[in-house]
Parts: sequence; C-alpha cells; structure tokens
Amino acid sequence: MNYKKSPWAWVPSLYFAEGLPYVAVMTISLVLYKQLGLSNAQITFYTSWLYLPWVIKPLWSPLVDIIKTKRWWVVTMQLLIGAAFGGVAFTIPTSFWLQGSLCFFWLMAFASATHDIAADGFYMIGLDQHDQAWFVGIRSTFYRIATIFGQGLLVALAGNLQVLFRYSIPYSWSLMFYGVTGIFIALWLWHSYALPRVETDTDTTQTAASTEAHTLSNGNANLPSEQTGSDALRSIWHEFVGVVKTFFTKMPLRETIIALLFMLLYRMPEGLLAKVSALFLIDSHGAGGLGLSPQEYGLVQGTVGIVGLTLGGILGGMAAGKDGLKRWLWPMVCAITLPDIVYVYMSYALPESLMVVNLCVFFEQFGYGFGFTAYMLYLIYYSQGEYKTSHYALCTAFMALSMMIPGLFAGALQQWVGYRHFFLIVMLLCAVTFIVTAYIKIDPKFGKKEEK
Repeated sequence: MNYKKSPWAWVPSLYFAEGLPYVAVMTISLVLYKQLGLSNAQITFYTSWLYLPWVIKPLWSPLVDIIKTKRWWVVTMQLLIGAAFGGVAFTIPTSFWLQGSLCFFWLMAFASATHDIAADGFYMIGLDQHDQAWFVGIRSTFYRIATIFGQGLLVALAGNLQVLFRYSIPYSWSLMFYGVTGIFIALWLWHSYALPRVETDTDTTQTAASTEAHTLSNGNANLPSEQTGSDALRSIWHEFVGVVKTFFTKMPLRETIIALLFMLLYRMPEGLLAKVSALFLIDSHGAGGLGLSPQEYGLVQGTVGIVGLTLGGILGGMAAGKDGLKRWLWPMVCAITLPDIVYVYMSYALPESLMVVNLCVFFEQFGYGFGFTAYMLYLIYYSQGEYKTSHYALCTAFMALSMMIPGLFAGALQQWVGYRHFFLIVMLLCAVTFIVTAYIKIDPKFGKKEEK
C-alpha cells in the first residue's frame, strides 16, 4: 500500500542528502588535506581514488533492486553516511588522521554511491510520471543547494572556527564534521518517517522465499514456482551480462570506440583542472597560489562558482532544447575549454582583488556548465534503445572514470612544472576535446524541439 505523502516532504531533502556526501568526498576533502599539510600530489592521488565507487556502482546496482527495499537502502545508507562523517570528525585530531579519515571517506563514498542508486530508483517508483517531470527541477536545485552548502558554507564555517579557536586546524575541521554528522542523523530520522511506503517497492528475495515456503507447505514441491532468491540473483546476473554486451555492440565497432573515447577524453582538461584549481586558490603566494582563506574559498568556489555552473547548465539546456545538440555542439566545446585560460591569467597575475578572482571563476564555471551540457546529452544519445536506463548508468561510470584518471596524476604534474606551466598544459590538452568531438556522429534532430 502507498501511504500518500506529499513529494515536497521528501524529494528536496532526499536530493540534498544525495549531494552533500559527494561534495564532501570530492571537494571538501581537498581543502581539509591541504590545510593539514599534504602535498598536492598526495591530495589529488588519494582523493581521485574516491571516484572509484561511482565508477563501479553499476556492478552492485542490481543488488539494490532485489535485496530489501529501496526505501530501506535509502535510510540505511544515510545512517551509514552519518557514521562516516562522525568517523572523519573523530580521526582528524588523532595521530592516524590520514589513514583514519581516508578510511571513512572511502566508506562515505561507497555508501553515497549506493544511496544514489536507491534514491533515484525510489524517485521513479515513489512518484507518478507527472510528478517525476514536475520535481526534476526541484531535485536538481536541492542537489545544487547541497553543493553550495558544502563547498561554500561548511568550508567557510571551518575557517571561522579556526579564527575562534586560535587557528587550531584539526580541532576546527573536527567540529565542522561533527556538525554534519548531526545533520545526517536528522536526515535519517526525517526520511525514516517521511519517505512513503510504496507497494511496488518490494524485497524480491523475501517474496521469492515466501512463495517457495508456501509451495512446499502445501505439498506442491514439484510444481513450478516463482524464482527463489538464488534464481533471482542468477537471472539478474545474466541480464547484467546482456546489458554490458549490448552496450559495447549497439554501434559498429569504430563508432563504439569513438564514443568511448569521447566519454573518457572530452573532459580531460577539466579532469586535470578540477582538483588543482581548488588547491591553487588556497595555496600560499610563496607556492604560486592565491592564498585564499577558507572563508574566501567558500565564497569564490563554493558559491559564486556554483552559481556560474548552474546558470551555464540552464542556458546550455535551453539552447540544446531549442536547436538540438548538433547545432550547439561546437559552441559548447569552446565553452568548456577556452575559459580555462582564466587560470593561466591568475597564475601569472596573482590578482589580490577578490572581485577579480570571483569574476574569473564565475566565467570558467559558467563555460563549464554550458559545455558540460553537450557531454550529458551525448550520454543520453548513446544510451537510446533497449536497456537505456542501464546503459546510461554505464555511461555515468565512464564519466566518473574520465575525472578519476587525470586526477590521479594532476597534483604530481603540477608539483613538477608549477602552477603556471600546469595551466598552460591544460590549455594545450584542450585540443584533445576538439579532436574526439570531431569524430562523433549525432542525429541533427536529437534534442531539438519537435514542430507541432
């Protein structure tokens, strides 16, 4: 039975809970480790590995469909994420802060990736098609709010606590993470009450086991029955193999290779830039950075940058929706690559004006948001046909991999050549984005509004 509860009671908070651990793992950890004294090479290497759960989450996503309910997975993962935040907070002031915090960030990453699977699945079964369409903008908005809250307010809070507690960096970060632990416990309690119980949200293994027990108790053991739990797992595995096989064979081999190269290389410059740009903003002037405080970083990257990213994404979606992806493909390629030059400028000029830094970051993030639209729409384009949902999940795995691989060595490259030459290399590698884009094929009608 579906106990009717307003989607407003759970959709916004659900996607806020989805966004916050991701931004903690991917962005807040960078600032934390920089302030705790790790080198750029160590920071980018350790934190890039945290992309792995999002790369491989299609491997265990079928289990979320057949074991327990999606509602159970959502609330359980939220409790686990809260525990991971608490673990990070506990280990920061200790002598084993690096090993301990990385361990809990890993736990948070796996729990967050699993929560993504369950939350998106619950969204689709908890709402009818009309409400799904109506709330798609709401869920995206609250995901962005979580990003601003994490990159902006939480980082700034850690900086303010450092001033309050005489620049005790570990203690300040620990208090901040304990605060987020409380937020997630509150989210867990709220969703334990607010998430509706949906009739179609069932535990496949329990249902199968109950059916089998009923059959045996009635002396009909030899009659065919519904799948047992092991049969369900076997069926899911065979279907998963089929999904993967069709993913790599849905196009001719040459086009498939080009598509995969596009997925992996389109964002190569951004994959290098993403983590190092954050470190550049907070690194000292002596090391070639801008020396922003956590409070200033929270404003620049966590607020102004996210607003630029969001506006660029909205404009990109409107443009592609009006004229189609193919019409806007090359303007979007230019938008995601050419604005990276602002970091070349900032690394040479080292502007002291916060307004100038804000304008540069806004411009770069706006371009990234506009250009990223082409990438996301291409993933949807490639996923068309049978198994489109599963194929899109595999595409997003390649998307995570495209950021993970460059990030692993971005910090080491920066340390070797310095910020100025690093950003010049990023600009040179923008040629890779142009090359892989030149070879892909897109239906001119895809994404274009149909004439009535």
